Amino acid sequence: MAKSPATSSTDRLRRGRRSGLWLLALLALGLGGAAWAFREPIHGYGSIASAYSARVGCSCRFVAGRSLDDCAKDKLAGMEVVTLAEDVEAKSVTARFPLVAEATATYRKGYGCVLEPWED
Repeated sequence: MAKSPATSSTDRLRRGRRSGLWLLALLALGLGGAAWAFREPIHGYGSIASAYSARVGCSCRFVAGRSLDDCAKDKLAGMEVVTLAEDVEAKSVTARFPLVAEATATYRKGYGCVLEPWED
């Protein structure tokens, strides 16, 4: 006995969904593997980018007296992913490279903006 056209299209739809889920799982596995393989360079670049951005952002904000939004324009090309946050009371700027690194620079009279010690 032959299957009805409605049943065969339902079967095709289910197979298509399963194939899509497998493809998505393989893609996630591949991206995870690539992130794991390149974790050291990613961490290194993230640490450098966040430290540089914190130092420059702190100097711009507390030495030059500009707003933090205006200071964000000074980021180098390719560093758009780094975010800046200020603590006006402590006169510090914290830069974050999402899921990888963060650094804080604090204004000290007579020294300018100084990076907080790194902790690994």
